[in-house]
Amino acid sequence: MKKVLVPLAVGFEEAEFIGIADVLKRASAMGGNLELIIASLDSELWVKGANGICIQADCSLESVDTKNLDAIALPGGFDGMNNLKNNGTILSIIKKLYNDKRIVAAICASPIVLNEAGVLSAEFACYPGCEVGLKGQRLEKAVLVRDNVITAAGPATAILFGLELAKALCGEEIYKALYEGMLVPLSRA
Repeated sequence: MKKVLVPLAVGFEEAEFIGIADVLKRASAMGGNLELIIASLDSELWVKGANGICIQADCSLESVDTKNLDAIALPGGFDGMNNLKNNGTILSIIKKLYNDKRIVAAICASPIVLNEAGVLSAEFACYPGCEVGLKGQRLEKAVLVRDNVITAAGPATAILFGLELAKALCGEEIYKALYEGMLVPLSRA
């Protein structure tokens, strides 16, 4: 079973979190063999998003066995990103996963967190304007995969971001089934 950490920080972008969590839960239900760990940064499990929507985390970050993770996926939201960036445990997890050639992923403003962890150096996607001062080069792409780093532009790309995570973690067959089943081709018409 592959374990994916999705940390929830106060100020996270709700649509991006849902895009990640929903697609990965669907992938797991299709035989993707994933365990999604939704963790708050502290002991308060109800976490308020950027638009005032509260989501309940499964657990606190301190209770997560971080030694056996296969991926981390960071929702954006500017305040959420800052809370992630200022959390030493999150930065350590990102560094370890990156060095172990496991998946590190961030959407919207959260590539800034990858940069803070020292793992962003190539081309990446992020919300326009969030690339200032970062290593690497922002490309005008919905989602960008570079080795074990997956980045995406923002809220409207959240499902596509989740799909790329599903492809990296579960394979092409599950990715294609989700892509078709979620009617992604209609969104490109």
